[in-house]
Amino acid sequence: MTIAEPMTMLTDYALAGVTGWLGWRLYHARAMQNARLWWAIALIALALAAVLGGTHHGFAPVLGSGALNLLWKATLTAIGVAFFGMVTGSARALTVGTLRTALLALATAQLVVYLALVMGHDDYILAVADTAAAMVVLVALHGWSYAVRRDRASAFMLLAIAVSAVAVGVQAGRYAPHPHFNHNDLYHVIQIVAMTLLYKGASLLHDRATS
Repeated sequence: MTIAEPMTMLTDYALAGVTGWLGWRLYHARAMQNARLWWAIALIALALAAVLGGTHHGFAPVLGSGALNLLWKATLTAIGVAFFGMVTGSARALTVGTLRTALLALATAQLVVYLALVMGHDDYILAVADTAAAMVVLVALHGWSYAVRRDRASAFMLLAIAVSAVAVGVQAGRYAPHPHFNHNDLYHVIQIVAMTLLYKGASLLHDRATS
């Protein structure tokens, strides 16, 4: 059996394993906090996206076009669910009242529109745009919270986003440290660090009282 991109597949699976384990830990340590629950869902969804993406990279030569299309649609869907969970979790931890309601409504609307677009298109730019929009919201929320409260959760979140931005830069710049370890592989390894930091930040979140 031919594996098209073995290192990319393996690093994707490594990212999935670490992220899924962190999501599972966060789920079991959520202490009835909705913010942590949504972040656990987000991490588990990202792990699923990594598994599906790795399978797409590795087994493309032996899978039919129908199976590949299904894998890709599922990957894009999991990415959308992940970033919906992140925004929802942080909104529940950091906001109240009208602002929280508006953010949750916006996140829900974004997810619905994103999923509708994914059903009709296969462009990765959809996931890029969805991710970028979620990152803007997360940076604004946690940047404000850290500036005002100096909370450790937001410090870890902002550091994680910065590390993730480095990973995106490596991938976009196609920086490959070795012929058998390309830009996608390095991207996955750096994202493992980012996921660990996101988990640490999410584990410190507490639901904010609504009044």
